[in-house]
Amino acid sequence: MRGDPGPELAAPYYQRGREATRLASARGRLERERTEELVQRHLPPTPATVADVGGGPGAYSLWLAASGYSVFHRDLFPLHVQQTCEAASAAGLLIDSSVADARHLDLPDDSVDAVLLLGPLYHLHDRDQRLHCWREARRILRPGGVVFAAAISRWATLLDGSLLKRLSLQYENFDATLDRALATGYLDPLEPGGFAAYTHRPDEFMAEAAEAGFTAAPPVAIEAPGYFMLDVEERHADRLAWNEVLDAARRIEGVPELVGIGPHLLMTAYTSQDVDVALKSV
Repeated sequence: MRGDPGPELAAPYYQRGREATRLASARGRLERERTEELVQRHLPPTPATVADVGGGPGAYSLWLAASGYSVFHRDLFPLHVQQTCEAASAAGLLIDSSVADARHLDLPDDSVDAVLLLGPLYHLHDRDQRLHCWREARRILRPGGVVFAAAISRWATLLDGSLLKRLSLQYENFDATLDRALATGYLDPLEPGGFAAYTHRPDEFMAEAAEAGFTAAPPVAIEAPGYFMLDVEERHADRLAWNEVLDAARRIEGVPELVGIGPHLLMTAYTSQDVDVALKSV
């Protein structure tokens, strides 16, 4: 928590407990299905060990454990650890879950084959702190290990908050919040306990991974513009229509001029310099 306001700003939002159901909505399902798809492309085969760092209520830890991976789940908030442990117990899955800061993990050096950073990097406002998070992931990775890191797109506040949700009709401070987010990356909470984050440009995201010593492919769009469709709930209920949404995301996920037109970016990064073959298909 020291030296960065991000985790403190995030705490009231996550302590509401709503994160446990967020991925159940149609837009949440799009994020989850695409994240799992992108991660699966480069996950080492089972039985490998994966650290889900900042793993929230454990959705991806549960998925990995059910798939045969050995999983360490770490999250800053005790509620998320409790929710993960309860869900794992109900599903008969074994997950090592405990409270930890992504910048100061309790895992040994060279102890895991892959790391998921699907939240910590957008809850650290200071660049040096984000680099610390990257380097901590590098420390616990075995040689040749892989990191899957997520960021919120710099333009998500505009596309989601303005065009889709029209938050200016609900919050007098939205326009000022939007201007600051677009200019600086800092998304301030619109109300007490509201969501706060740091939002990345794609090139900035990749540069941070490189400075931390990783070799990374350019980030790709997770949901792509399908997230912003007004009829996304109806399309999710129709398998054919939903497959079209997924197919569109796949087709444009890596198009440079379109990568930021979606809520989340995902980047695949390796500790080794000799990863050209692995990264060609990212």
